[in-house]
Amino acid sequence: MFIAIAGNIGSGKTNLTKTLATKLNFRLCLEEFFAANPYLERFYQDKKKWAFHSQLFFLGQSVRNHHEIIKSGEPTIQDRSLYENAEVFARSLHRDGLIDSDEWRVYSDLYENAVGLLTPPDLMIYLQADVETLIARIKKRGRMMEAEIEKNRDYIARLNEMYEYWVENFSRCPVLRAPIEGTDFRGRPEEVDELIVKMEEALGKTIKIS
Repeated sequence: MFIAIAGNIGSGKTNLTKTLATKLNFRLCLEEFFAANPYLERFYQDKKKWAFHSQLFFLGQSVRNHHEIIKSGEPTIQDRSLYENAEVFARSLHRDGLIDSDEWRVYSDLYENAVGLLTPPDLMIYLQADVETLIARIKKRGRMMEAEIEKNRDYIARLNEMYEYWVENFSRCPVLRAPIEGTDFRGRPEEVDELIVKMEEALGKTIKIS
C-alpha cells in the first residue's frame, strides 16, 4: 500500500507522515533532496534564470522517489507527492513568469510522460487549512528561513488556492481531505486513530498493521 501526504507549507505533512509510519509500521519516505538541489542557491540569487533548472532537479528526484516506492513493494507513507511538486509549486513559478512558456512546455511534457508510466498511490491525504492556520504553524516551528513569513502571506494564500484547484481536479487516485484546524496528530493519538478509520473508508478496506 502506498499513501501520499499532500498539503501546503506549514500543514504538518512531515509530522503526520512520521506519525502514521510509526503507527502503521509502514516504510517512511521523506522529501530529503531539497538541500541537495545544486541550483537552489543560484535560484534564490536569480529566480528567473534558475527556476527551470531547479524544478527539473526536483522533478527528477520526485520521479525517482515515486518509482522506488512502487518498486520496493513495501507499504509506504510518503511526505509530499510528485504531483503537487509539479502541479502546485512548478506551476506557480510558471504563472509568476519565472518559468517561461517554452520551458513550461518541456517541463510539462516530461512530467506527463513520467506520471503516465508510474503507478499512482492507493490514497492521497490532503491536509487542508486556511491561510491563518498555516501562517501560525509556520511561525511556531521557528525556522530561520521562514522568520519573515508574514511578508509572504500572499504567496501562501496563492499556493493555497492552487492546492485547492489541484485537489478538486485530481483523479489519479482517491483523495481524503483532512482539515487540520485544531488538530494535533502528534499530541493526541485518538485523532490519528480517527484519521485511520477515514483512510480505511476512503480505501474501502482495512489497513493491516504489521
